[in-house]
Amino acid sequence: MSNRFKPKYNIKKGDSVVVITGDDKDLKKPRTVLEVIIEKGRVVVEGVNIITKHTKPSAQNTKGGIVKKEAPIHISNVMLWDAKAGAAAKVKRTRENGKLVRISKKSGEAIK
Repeated sequence: MSNRFKPKYNIKKGDSVVVITGDDKDLKKPRTVLEVIIEKGRVVVEGVNIITKHTKPSAQNTKGGIVKKEAPIHISNVMLWDAKAGAAAKVKRTRENGKLVRISKKSGEAIK
């Protein structure tokens, strides 16, 4: 993917988000983003979209067996959590002192 047209998302690794659609939908329980896959527009969220993966024994994993792990979900299915408002909130981006700052539209606070 060319760097020139790379999409920009308001969600970063380590953010608190809520899942707004799908099987793991929960608008009141904030979860942590483990990884953002920009090229595919997907995020891996802690405890969401759990899959079972069957692994063969190898040098690193001598036992093998069934492993449960998080699979990515589309970035449109999550929304940033605003801790001050206690709910999901839309985000606007503004420049302050030359730095891009994400601001919650619900509470007006900057998101760390």
